[in-house]
Amino acid sequence: MAIVTIIGAGMMGSALAFPARENQNEVRLVGTHLDREIIEKSRETGRHPKFQKDFPAGVKYYQIEEMEEAIAGSDVIIGGVSSFGVDWFGDVVLPKIPDEIPVISVTKGLWDTPEGKLLCYPEVWQEKLDALGKKNVLCAIGGPCTSYELVAHDQTEVAFCGNDLEVLKKIKKMMATDYYHISLSTDVIGIESAVALKNGYALAIALTIGLNQKEFGIDSELHFNSQAAIFGQSVKEMSRLLDFQGAGSLDNLAVGAGDLYVTVYGGRTRLVGILLGRGLNIDEAREELAGVTLESLVVAVRVARAVKKNAERGILNPADFPLLLHVDEILTEKKPVNLPWEEFTFEK
Repeated sequence: MAIVTIIGAGMMGSALAFPARENQNEVRLVGTHLDREIIEKSRETGRHPKFQKDFPAGVKYYQIEEMEEAIAGSDVIIGGVSSFGVDWFGDVVLPKIPDEIPVISVTKGLWDTPEGKLLCYPEVWQEKLDALGKKNVLCAIGGPCTSYELVAHDQTEVAFCGNDLEVLKKIKKMMATDYYHISLSTDVIGIESAVALKNGYALAIALTIGLNQKEFGIDSELHFNSQAAIFGQSVKEMSRLLDFQGAGSLDNLAVGAGDLYVTVYGGRTRLVGILLGRGLNIDEAREELAGVTLESLVVAVRVARAVKKNAERGILNPADFPLLLHVDEILTEKKPVNLPWEEFTFEK
């Protein structure tokens, strides 16, 4: 039996307690400073406030002040913070984890540098570890997995990635179940970039749902031609971006495309895309979804900024990314949705 400590009691971090505990591991769920009520409710009821199913018996709950106690003796630390907690995790949590304990993160996103480079979060955290002289092995989780469906034990396939395959094998043994299936990859940039890019493109696909509701009525039947067209353009642009970043294999595109599919059919990104498609500007959409974390907006803007920076240098051609750049206009310039359909066509 291993000791699995999850830091971040949001929905995805908490959902990972299910396969971890059902594999007979000791599971310690630590709330961040923003998760205090979640931990209190979980201690009282044995259930996350947003889940419809109790945690497996035996999960232990810790407030942020008890984090070091929870870390002690762990075999792996799972980082379960949102993308808005990346700096906090790197500055507050990583320094307190002994070097021999590997870290695997479920946080998806990209960071753009002033030079126009896109960094996945393990790269950001590795810089912090290097500055501290620490030796923790960093890994990450990518793939199509919504928290509530993992809790419901829907068949789920993800990828664990990292530079040390043997460490990945050990973590997979702790986490894999008959419903949680895990591929392993050393292509960290490819996997992590693919699953981050899908956020901005899922927003783009959801725009078509809102556009059709605007034209035919909110209760009208779904139209799939337009969704499929934008899905195809999204995969095409994602492939170009992965190539730009130096991804090692097209296998990671399959992971990202799967994640793109599941994100379009549920969650926060779908909601904001629909509202924008109906005609709301981004400020109005944010107000409508007050309190909802919108990570997709951050990813889209950062990636578009990197594309424009590299276009200025002649490294990338902006004509290769018409969908991404239109999403960026919607978010940063509050332009109305007007998908450039003809720019998606090609002649070969």
